[in-house]
Amino acid sequence: MHIAIDARFLNSSTGTYGVKLLNYLEQIDTTNHYSVLIWPKDIDYWKPTNPNFTVVPADYDYYTFAEQIGLKQFLDKLHPDLVHFLMPQQPLLYRGKTVTTMHDMTLLNTYNSDKNWLIFHAKQLVGRFVFKRIAKISDHVIAITQNTKHEYQEFSGIPDNKISVIYEAAEVYKGELEPCQVPFKEFIMYVGQQPDYKNIPRLAEAHQKLLVSHPDLGLVLVGRMNDAVQRNKDLFEKRGYKNIHFTGFLPDSQRDWLFTQTRAYVFPSLMEGFGLPPLEAMAYGTPVVSSNASCLPEVLGDAAEYFDPLNIDDMAATIDKVIGDNDLRSSMIARGHAQVAKYSWEKMAKETHAIYMKVLGEK
Repeated sequence: MHIAIDARFLNSSTGTYGVKLLNYLEQIDTTNHYSVLIWPKDIDYWKPTNPNFTVVPADYDYYTFAEQIGLKQFLDKLHPDLVHFLMPQQPLLYRGKTVTTMHDMTLLNTYNSDKNWLIFHAKQLVGRFVFKRIAKISDHVIAITQNTKHEYQEFSGIPDNKISVIYEAAEVYKGELEPCQVPFKEFIMYVGQQPDYKNIPRLAEAHQKLLVSHPDLGLVLVGRMNDAVQRNKDLFEKRGYKNIHFTGFLPDSQRDWLFTQTRAYVFPSLMEGFGLPPLEAMAYGTPVVSSNASCLPEVLGDAAEYFDPLNIDDMAATIDKVIGDNDLRSSMIARGHAQVAKYSWEKMAKETHAIYMKVLGEK
């Protein structure tokens, strides 16, 4: 069988999912042939090791006519037996067998103030149509949490027999960790992008409250310096906030070293599809303080301490409890390792492969 995997988003914030899926599929399936579609500018981002896997350049941007028309024609010529779209964006007139991964409903439920208002809302309108249409045209949909499954079912009406939950996972960095200099001996940290729904301004305000009892405590924000991050940086400087450090982009070896040094990883997000960074932090024995919103209690279980993400006092108090109680920290570290062990990228790939075989009609 010939299976195409639309991995155009591979070099992005959600790219970990695609990379891990491909890496483990290479180990699992040595029979079927795979064509992996990647944007030409990212063509060297992932290299196959299994001769049955071939990288194919596919220069079609999301939410464009090129995607709707050009990618459809491209897939028609490629003529795979199955296409797995790793994101909802896809040509809606394509009529081959398809599996689609639905990560979250964030596009439809948020507005990012760093984006052009008209363009963003136009994408939301297109997104609403695409998300509904996918429920009808996909042979199967994969949701990455029960929370996403329920939200998508409420929105689209997709029946239970057409949608499955397959969880992501967290792994520690395979190489040697590399120290990263930050200007604090004691700090809390956040890793990731900073659009509005990530709730970083409230985290910064909670941190400023903590300085009353922890005057030397730093807040380290790890992530590429894009428009949203710069907007927060400017806001915090305008407000006169202290002890906040933006690292900019860090390689995994340095980012993960910070996990081993921080007093706590804080995840204040208002909504998520899975919430991978706090699970990655737990893999390093880092206590996690998390928002109680969306899928986060589902994914993190009893291993995290939770706060109301809209209540800054609650956020600050919960962080304070964790960083100041060594017995609690030890308990959280043990619970965190146990929670991480519940998930596996290999299991994710095997369950995804089983969906392929089901759709293709093979046992």
